[in-house]
Amino acid sequence: MTDEPERSASTASGSKGPARSGSARSRPRRADAERNIDAIVAAALECFTERPDTSMTAIAHAAGVSRVTLYTHFPTREEVLAAALDLAVADAERALTDADEGPADEALAAVIRSSWAVLGRYRNLMVAAEALSPQQVRDTHRRALDRVARLVNRGRHEGVFRTDMAAEWIVTVFYSLVHAAAREVTEGRMTADQAGTMLERTLRTAVAPPTGSQRREQPA
Repeated sequence: MTDEPERSASTASGSKGPARSGSARSRPRRADAERNIDAIVAAALECFTERPDTSMTAIAHAAGVSRVTLYTHFPTREEVLAAALDLAVADAERALTDADEGPADEALAAVIRSSWAVLGRYRNLMVAAEALSPQQVRDTHRRALDRVARLVNRGRHEGVFRTDMAAEWIVTVFYSLVHAAAREVTEGRMTADQAGTMLERTLRTAVAPPTGSQRREQPA
C-alpha cells in the first residue's frame, strides 16, 4: 500500500527503473564523510605540528574542505585536536613495536630514543594538547604507557631498575619528562637533539637502582 504513491510519482516524473533505496544513497555519503574526516585529521596533525596555536580555518584550508564541513565532523577545536593526537600516538606506538626487546635497561634506552624520534616531531602538537584535560591526554597515551610499565616491571625483576618506587610512578616520570622535553624545545631552550639526549640520560638515571644496591644474579 505505501509503495503505490512512490511508483506513481516515479512514473509521472518519467524516471526509469526502481528508485534507489535510502541505504544505497547513503553509502556514497558515508564514504565521502570518511574521506573528509581522514583528510581533516591528517591536516590537523600537520597544522598542529607546525603551530600549536593553529586555527580551525587553517585546518579546513589544509584539508581542502569548507569550515562548515569541518565543524560538522568536529564541532570544537578540542575535538579535532584530540583526533590529531590519537594519530600521532598511533605513529609512536608503531615505532615502539620492537624497541622493548633485549635486557630491560638497554630496551628502555631504545624505547626512549624511538618514542622521542616520533614525539619530538610532534612537540608542537603536544604543547597544543595542553588545551585538553590532563586525563584525556594521558588516556590517549595509555597503550604506549602500558608498554613502558611492562618494561619497568621486567627491569625490576631483572634487578636493573629500582624497586623502592612504584612502577606506576616511574611511568609517570617517563610521561611527564617527555612532555617537558617537548615544551623546552618548542620554547627554544633546547634543540630536539639536546632534548633527546637529556631525556635518555635523565630517565636512565632515575630508574637505576640506588647507589650501593647490587644487580640481582639471574639463574643460569
